[in-house]
Amino acid sequence: MPVCVQHRRVTIDGIDIFYREAGPADAPVVLLPHGYPCSSYEFRNYMRELGDHWRLLAPDFPGSGYSATPESFAYDFDGFATFLNDFTGALGVHRFALYLHDFGSWIGLRLAMRDPGRITALIVQNGDIYEDVLGPKYAGLKEMWKLESGEGIARLREFVSFDHFRDEFVNDVRPELAARIPPDLWTLHWALMTEQRRNNAARIIYDLKDNIAWFPRYQAFLREHQPPTLILWGPQDGYMPEESARAYLRDLPKAELHLLDGGHWLLETNLDEAVSLSHDFLQRRTAAG
Repeated sequence: MPVCVQHRRVTIDGIDIFYREAGPADAPVVLLPHGYPCSSYEFRNYMRELGDHWRLLAPDFPGSGYSATPESFAYDFDGFATFLNDFTGALGVHRFALYLHDFGSWIGLRLAMRDPGRITALIVQNGDIYEDVLGPKYAGLKEMWKLESGEGIARLREFVSFDHFRDEFVNDVRPELAARIPPDLWTLHWALMTEQRRNNAARIIYDLKDNIAWFPRYQAFLREHQPPTLILWGPQDGYMPEESARAYLRDLPKAELHLLDGGHWLLETNLDEAVSLSHDFLQRRTAAG
């Protein structure tokens, strides 16, 4: 049965952080780092459906959602990974399964690489780490990355707009699936976008070119540690097509791969399938210890 999602706040390194929590305090933990341009809001329905057996934690990163946007925070993937480490520490969470989606994939993997023993399992959902199978929508970003940082960031800042947010959430899904994606996603998140947040977003998108240099390191981590992994993928994704999902099997041949009839935001269009597959996978992992 669906459970209530609790909306909480905690101070991490002096930063006011908003997070969502569902499930018993003593249950196995699933950590849900969000993607761009979203927040913990993307997990609101997923958490209600899985909170009967697991403790689900979804923070808004600094500079996102309802969390504060301090000027002194390091708005890069290492900075966000450090934040996640401190967030789990503050809540007394030592081991957890990780849901990897969009930007949250790289942040979560950097966290996992710091202490692999903390990770009980991975659920990967449209989070790319293989450069040779990036989708066609990366072409525009690659042109921006050719520019010097000042010019590239300035150009990308213009790109961070209401229309851009809407396009990011709708992406390449078929019209009948696009109708399932609530406009709340882009309307809500654009309303929370300040000038400082726009600057941060532009810098992070520009820095993606450096993150791609980390892709072999992410792959090596998976290859060495072989965490139990469920892959849920929406192939209707201009950034991360079906090939991006299948590439994980190079390093995780035992991973469970499911290609669903959806796109980048599966929890909006294919929630029931994602919940059912996650429930079965997590239940087996919990039973296996």
